[in-house]
Amino acid sequence: MSKDLREFLPEEIASLMKSLGEPAFRAGQIFGWLQKEGVASYQEMSNVPAALRQKLEQEYPLIRPRLLRRQESSDGTKKYLFSLADGQAIEAVLMSHREETGHIRRTFCLSSQAGCPMGCVFCATGSLGLQRNLSTGEMVSQVLEVAAIEKKNIHNLVYMGMGEPLLNMEAVLKSIRLLNHAQGQKIGIRRITLSTCGLPEQIRRLADEGLDLVLAVSLHGPDDETRSRLMPVNNRYPLKELLAACRYYTETSRRRITFEYIMIKDLNIGEQAAAKLGKLLSGIPCNINLIPVNPGPHGFVRPGRQEQLRFCQALEQAGLAAVIREERGADIDGACGQLAGKAAAEAETGEL
Repeated sequence: MSKDLREFLPEEIASLMKSLGEPAFRAGQIFGWLQKEGVASYQEMSNVPAALRQKLEQEYPLIRPRLLRRQESSDGTKKYLFSLADGQAIEAVLMSHREETGHIRRTFCLSSQAGCPMGCVFCATGSLGLQRNLSTGEMVSQVLEVAAIEKKNIHNLVYMGMGEPLLNMEAVLKSIRLLNHAQGQKIGIRRITLSTCGLPEQIRRLADEGLDLVLAVSLHGPDDETRSRLMPVNNRYPLKELLAACRYYTETSRRRITFEYIMIKDLNIGEQAAAKLGKLLSGIPCNINLIPVNPGPHGFVRPGRQEQLRFCQALEQAGLAAVIREERGADIDGACGQLAGKAAAEAETGEL
């Protein structure tokens, strides 16, 4: 069993307490301190006996990520670069927006891997390659640390940071259960989005898990030729296979899928692309998030605003529900992997 108590469910802490000869109610106290209060030290657990706190400190030390850098955008978006215990760097992003009611809702984007193996050509993280999977505790800790840094509650979670979540499925699902737990952060399951490059077997398994979350699938191309150029995963799992899994997901979960679609000038937008997407996604309950491509070494060009709007309208005419996603954090390298990539370069030159 892991030594990181931040990834223990209440029943696992209860089992540990029993093995230590402690009363069962200690499990609820400790879980609440860790997951709801997000304490940085066992010494903050004021209703836990000092002897037990000391024992846990010695045998189950809280290994927290170290904040290397925090950047804040002009739009209020905040980006964090953390160093893990083995020196791997990961990123997280906190976005805030005001609802019509006036309430501020905070959405947190966390990483599931250090780096990423998928190699999508438009993504900064893809150029870093995969270093390793993150543990459940390392994912939960991103949320707890940022909530503590900002002294704010987090309302929405999106697994859209560094990495492919479905390649680290066991740890990701456990982190979701912990962060959704009624005695923890209590983040509503329908306010949790899991984003994937499109792995059919794992999408089917996720459907069978019965979690009422939001699944976001990176599509980015209206046909196999275009999508394979952008996403190497399409060579292994072409659109026919991916969309069969997506149909299984919607039929099994009774939930709509969100398709993420990066708009690249002269490549994957226009009336012809919209018509292809209309046929491709026919019968799949879905929404399409349109995202203008981020600048980068890939050399792709972002379409102008009017061109983006025309493509959105063409998709609607093809029978699809599409929106252009509001961009956040562009002035602080808001795209995943940009900050970690800079940090890696600085570390090599001794500037970090």
